[in-house]
Amino acid sequence: MSQAADGAAAGTITELAACLRQRQVEEGAMNKEKEILALNAFEHGDLSTMDATLREAVQRRLRSFGSASVLFYQEPLRMERAEGVWMFDAEGRRYLDLYNNVPSVGHSHPRVVEAIRRQVGLLNTHTRYLNDVVDTYAEHLLATFPTAINHLVLTCTGSEANDLALRIAKTVTGHAGFIVTETAYHGNTAAVTDVSPSSRPGQPLPPHVRAVPAPETFRSSAGDVGRRFAASVGEAITDLEQSGIGFAGLLVDTIFSSDGVFADPPGFLAPAVKLVHERRGLFIADEVQPGFGRTGAALWGFARHDVVPDIVTMGKPMGNGFPMGGVVTRAALLDRFAAEVKYFNTFGGNPVAAAAGFAVLDVIADEGLIANAQTVGGYLMDGLREIGNRHIQIGDVRGAGLFIGLELVRDRDAKEPAPEIASLLINRLRHRGILVGAAGPYGNTLKIRPPLCFTKDHADTFITACDEVLRGIGRPDSQ
Repeated sequence: MSQAADGAAAGTITELAACLRQRQVEEGAMNKEKEILALNAFEHGDLSTMDATLREAVQRRLRSFGSASVLFYQEPLRMERAEGVWMFDAEGRRYLDLYNNVPSVGHSHPRVVEAIRRQVGLLNTHTRYLNDVVDTYAEHLLATFPTAINHLVLTCTGSEANDLALRIAKTVTGHAGFIVTETAYHGNTAAVTDVSPSSRPGQPLPPHVRAVPAPETFRSSAGDVGRRFAASVGEAITDLEQSGIGFAGLLVDTIFSSDGVFADPPGFLAPAVKLVHERRGLFIADEVQPGFGRTGAALWGFARHDVVPDIVTMGKPMGNGFPMGGVVTRAALLDRFAAEVKYFNTFGGNPVAAAAGFAVLDVIADEGLIANAQTVGGYLMDGLREIGNRHIQIGDVRGAGLFIGLELVRDRDAKEPAPEIASLLINRLRHRGILVGAAGPYGNTLKIRPPLCFTKDHADTFITACDEVLRGIGRPDSQ
């Protein structure tokens, strides 16, 4: 599309001013305490600007779901179907999906759909009966992990998986203290919300939780990132011990997605994990987002760091969106937990979920999706860096495989975050038929995570659109 399609300069100034007013902060500083669902969220007060059909659809949603309803984009979308990397709205317009990591092998993948259809027509029940589909899936899934972590508990969601991981760690260590990163998100049960600072904006952390800075290298580039992160973890462990709470574990998403996506250098997690074990705690790797080949180096994000977690958690991408989750852990840890707690998840690991998960593993292997993530992800990052040579709003491009962070700034030298530019870019891309979201403490980092069947042609479409939109936005201080 032409620059004219993005609106005239006057329109840009108006939009930027609106975005800036919406994101005003005290004394000109950026508000770091931004609740994760507020990033790129639809504001209910915007109803008056919509056409009648969309307005009625939004009002219908609000009548049923009320203030618990979360919709995205300044102008919400009504989706009807999806296939591969594409989603289609009620008017038949298609959108390139770089937003959603849940359909990991592609929306409505025919092999996953058929596996679910076939199994639901045969049997779907709880796990207190023996069933070959469930047991075969468990064997194949466990075979993808290091041999030291060899027992599996299946759940229905990633939140349940993280909740169970916390319980195992508390039981085994006899302590209640956990360490997470400052903008972490790990799910939505009560216990998991406690260890998700991004879900608690403006609220103090619970007494048993300590938050440490994310291992980022864009603003804190001095020194070794691994040693710096380990030092922060060590200070937090000491604080938990001195408080009398004690240290149970370090819980991190191994791509640090809600913190703004931090992947490099490979291996930087190793010093912190070594320290955790020396201090008699457990390392919990949250693989809900980086797992199942997304980072392009291996099936699991932790593998890039040459570490073996004590507990690994998984979520919806393991079933390509079918509700399922899981915990993989060391036999001794699970034995200790099971001796004290008789845990049972009624529908975790049901046969339909197992069939979906089995199909996902097969598709990843048969279609070479890990290698595709590596190749196409590298191509996409190179392309974004190239357009960054002519757009000073692009402060950094980082990530691994098909999990990429594109950080937008007002001033590349000062590295001043520009959430208003990120918001404009996201919403203008939406009108061009491209879906992407935001992450990070300032909401200024595009979180790019398309289905793993994403191709170089799709990457070119996104790169070109970003180039044209950013050209239309121009420098904020020059308008």
